[in-house]
Amino acid sequence: MGNTAEGIRWDLSDLFASHEDPRIEATLQDCRSRAEAFASRFRGAIYRPQGPAPESLLEGLRELEGIEDILSRVSTYAGLLYAADSLRADFQDLEQRVEQRATKVKNLLLFFELEWLDLDDSVAARLIHHPTLKNYSHYLKNLRRFRPHKLSEPEEKIVNEKDNTGRNAFGRLFSEITSALTFALDRDGKPTELTLSEILALMHHPDRQLRQRAWESLFEGLSRHEHALGFIYDTMIQDHLTMDRLRRYPNPMMERHLANEIDAVAVEKMIEVTEANYPLAQAYFRLKARLLDLPRIALYDQYAPVGKELAPFSFSRAQEVILEAFGAFSPVFLSIAAEFFAKRWIDAEVRKGKRGGAFCASPSPQLHPYILCNYTDTMRDVMTVAHELGHGLHGYLSREQSFLNYDTPLTTAETASVFGEMLVFHYLVEHESNPRVKLGLLAGKIDDAFATVFRQNVLTRFEQAVFARRSQGRLTPETIGVLWVEANEKYYGDAVEMGPAYRWGWSYIPHFIHTRFYCYSYVFGELLVLSLYRMYREQGKDFVPRYLTLLEAGGSDNPEALLRPLGVDFHDPAFWQKGFGEIRSLVQRVETLAEQIGR
Repeated sequence: MGNTAEGIRWDLSDLFASHEDPRIEATLQDCRSRAEAFASRFRGAIYRPQGPAPESLLEGLRELEGIEDILSRVSTYAGLLYAADSLRADFQDLEQRVEQRATKVKNLLLFFELEWLDLDDSVAARLIHHPTLKNYSHYLKNLRRFRPHKLSEPEEKIVNEKDNTGRNAFGRLFSEITSALTFALDRDGKPTELTLSEILALMHHPDRQLRQRAWESLFEGLSRHEHALGFIYDTMIQDHLTMDRLRRYPNPMMERHLANEIDAVAVEKMIEVTEANYPLAQAYFRLKARLLDLPRIALYDQYAPVGKELAPFSFSRAQEVILEAFGAFSPVFLSIAAEFFAKRWIDAEVRKGKRGGAFCASPSPQLHPYILCNYTDTMRDVMTVAHELGHGLHGYLSREQSFLNYDTPLTTAETASVFGEMLVFHYLVEHESNPRVKLGLLAGKIDDAFATVFRQNVLTRFEQAVFARRSQGRLTPETIGVLWVEANEKYYGDAVEMGPAYRWGWSYIPHFIHTRFYCYSYVFGELLVLSLYRMYREQGKDFVPRYLTLLEAGGSDNPEALLRPLGVDFHDPAFWQKGFGEIRSLVQRVETLAEQIGR
C-alpha cells in the first residue's frame, strides 16, 4: 500500500525538545509550586456568606488559568508523544508520570471550583453578572450547572487519584492493544502485515475480493482479543455507572450533555429525526448495489468507490487541494492552514505503534494546535486531513480567548471540522468535468455523510443499549456483540448484508473507551454544517465574517448563544431535517449522473 506521507511527522519543539527535556520536570515543579501558593492564598476566600469581592475572584481566575495553561502544555506533549508511538517504553513512562503529577496539581486547585459551587445561587448570580468578571461570566455560569453532581473535596481527590489506576489505565491498555494490532493479508501473492488504519483503509478499495479478505482479516484479528477488549469495555461502563450513582446523574448521558452545553431534549429530537431518515440510507444502499452490479451490498461494500476509479491521492496533492479550497473561502483560512503544513504541525505517516484514527489537540491559546492522522493516499484521507484542519483553524482562531474560554464543547467543536470537509468536497466537484469521476466524488461524500450522521447515531443508540444492559450484570463479548448487531440492524435493514463477523464491530472504536457518548456530537456537527453550508452558498462572502466570528468565540458562550446569530435553532426538528434535505439532494445528484452515464 502506498504511503506518500512517509516522513510527514510533527515537530513538537514548540512544546518541548524531547521526552528527556529538563524543562518538563521544571514545568511540573513550577505548576506544583504555583498551585500550592494558590491554595494557600485563596482557600477559604471564595466560599463566604456574601461571596468574594469581584476583584479577588478575578485575580484567582487569572492565576488559575495561568497554572492550567502551563500544565496543559506538558500534559498535551506527553499525550502527543504517546499517541505517535504508544509502544515505546519511555513515552509510556512519560505519559504516566505526567498524568500522576498533573493529578496532584489538579487536586491542589480543586477547592477553588468546589468553593464556587458551594455559594448560594443568588450570590453566584450577582458575581456572574458583575462587570469586573465579564470575561469569565460564561465559565462561571457553566460551572454552576455541575453543582448538583459535585462530591466533597476529599472524595473528588480520591476519584482523581484512583482514575489513574482505573479508567485512565484501562484507556491506556486499550490504546496499546489496538496500536499493536497487525492483520495478515495476501496481496498480489505476497503476505503482508497491516496496521488497523491500513486494514480499515482497504474498505474503500475498488477490488471487492480484496475488501472482503481485508474485512475477514480485520474481524478475525479482533476476535483474538475478544476477552481483553470486552473486559476493558465492561470495566469502563461499570466505572461510568458507578460515578453516575455517586454524582447523582439521572442517566449515563447527562454528564456528556452538561459538558456539551446542550439539553437532553434537543439531543433526543436530533436522534429521532435521524432514525426517521434511515429509509433514505437504505434506499441509497439499494442504489449503490445497482451501481456496483450487485443484488445487495455487504458491509464491506458500503464504502466501495463507484463511478470512475479515483487515482491515489498523494499527501502533497492533498495539501495543494486543501489550501486551494480553503483559500477560495477565505484568505484567513488559507494562511492559517498553510502554517500547519509548512511548520510541521501535522503527523500523517502510517507506522506501527501509532494511534489509529485522527485527532487535533489544542494545548493552549498561547501556542497552536497539532494534528495526527494516518494518511494512506485515499480520497477519504484527504477529507480526514481537511476535517482535522477545520479543528485546527478553530483552535487557532479562538486563541484570542483566555485559557478558560478556549475549549469548545464537542457539539460546536465538530462544526469547524465538518465545514472544512465540505469546502474541499465542493471544490473537487466544481473542478471536475468527467461525469464518472464526479459520480465517484458525490458517492464518496454520501458515504462519508452516512458515516458521520447515520453510523454515529447507531453508535449512540448502541451505547445507550450497553449501558442499560450493564445495570443488569456483567457484559460479555457475546452480549456486547448481540447489542451491536441489534443497533445496526435498525439502520441497515434488509438493504445491507452484515454477516456474523460484524459482531466484533464495536471492539476497536476509541470513543467508546476514551470519550463515552461523544458520537452524537458528530451527528450534530454534520447536520449543522449541511445547513450552514447551504447558507454560505446562498449568502456568499457575506457569510464568511459571521462564520469567522463563531470560530473566534471559542468556548466563550454556550452553543445556542453562539449559533443564534447564524439563525440556528437546534430545538426545532425542522432544523435537523434541513440537513437531511441536503443529503437527499446529493443522492438525487448521484441518481441523475448514473442515468446520464447509463448506470
